[in-house]
Amino acid sequence: MSLSYESSGVRYDQLDAFKRACQRAARPTAEALGNHGYSEPATTRGESAYLMEGDDHFLAHVEEGLGTKNLVADAVYAQTGKCFYREIAIDTVATIVNDLVTCGALPISVAMHAAVGDSGWFSDEKRMQALVDGWAEGCNKSGAVWGGGETPTLKSIVDPAAIVLAGSAVGKVSPKSHRITGDVQDGDVIIFLASSGVQTNGLSLCRLIATKLLQGYQTPIGHGDTRTYGEALLAASVIYVDFVNQCQQSGVKLNYVAHVTGHGWRKLMRLDDPFVYEITTPREIPPLFKFLMEAGPIDLREAYATFNMGVGFAAYVSPSAVNATLAAARAAGHDAWVAGQVRKEGARKAVTIPSLGLAYEADTLQVR
Repeated sequence: MSLSYESSGVRYDQLDAFKRACQRAARPTAEALGNHGYSEPATTRGESAYLMEGDDHFLAHVEEGLGTKNLVADAVYAQTGKCFYREIAIDTVATIVNDLVTCGALPISVAMHAAVGDSGWFSDEKRMQALVDGWAEGCNKSGAVWGGGETPTLKSIVDPAAIVLAGSAVGKVSPKSHRITGDVQDGDVIIFLASSGVQTNGLSLCRLIATKLLQGYQTPIGHGDTRTYGEALLAASVIYVDFVNQCQQSGVKLNYVAHVTGHGWRKLMRLDDPFVYEITTPREIPPLFKFLMEAGPIDLREAYATFNMGVGFAAYVSPSAVNATLAAARAAGHDAWVAGQVRKEGARKAVTIPSLGLAYEADTLQVR
């Protein structure tokens, strides 16, 4: 029987219903912004970052969490003595700032939230220092100050052997013309930027698969990749702030961008407007994802609906901006390629991958 993300205990229909309820209740609170000289842009709710509009700039705010990836690091640490908490810290910063830049905001300040069930978690100096060093490295990579944080001890809520990692960031769009607005048009080109692996989504399912393997996280993933399953899962996430910054500095107009995290490639249709996002040239499935599909097993449709499948960020640009966008991505050190196009088909909203026989309609992503 093929595994699904729901089989690991994660149901997006329930999570997304809560998110929509929050948006409805939160919208009237925007009146308070006027007391501070700001207002709420009409289309910011439901996007990855929340925007506040000032006279000559926008402020942006994001709150994000790592999820359960650190439990993989804990297991590998116990089995091998190899500590991956530097990578875990970078993962957490990445999931925060990669959401922030989707509106064109560059990070100013990042804060850490590190909740434990027992303060003794911090007594492992090797692990603690790796977490600290990795967080600073992620902030430096993002061009942001590490502004502070919170370290609550939540006995009886958090497992004493674990840590819950999350955080927030504040950013700025200045000048206002740098805002990424969702100005997508029929015929726009979709450019993909590579991920480092699973990054920060789908880890509950990855952990479930580990329980089915005789060697667990020490299982070689094969397919030409010499890493173990644990090592491959724990590759640090890519931070895409430098790509957006490079585009802004080069005068490249990004019509829309998507951080490909939860919901897999369905996230490509996060924009509220109805378009068909046709991926005409998907790359070969990376070794880690081939391993996941075989070990699960996970069928093709579920894999692309859950994992990033080698794609961490997507940019939608006019055909005339393709070469400059690719140049900006490569100047920032990213592997980028032309993946498809945006098409207008009446009121239809979908992500299609014709060569794989896959299509995800609008009802499979309901984050608004």
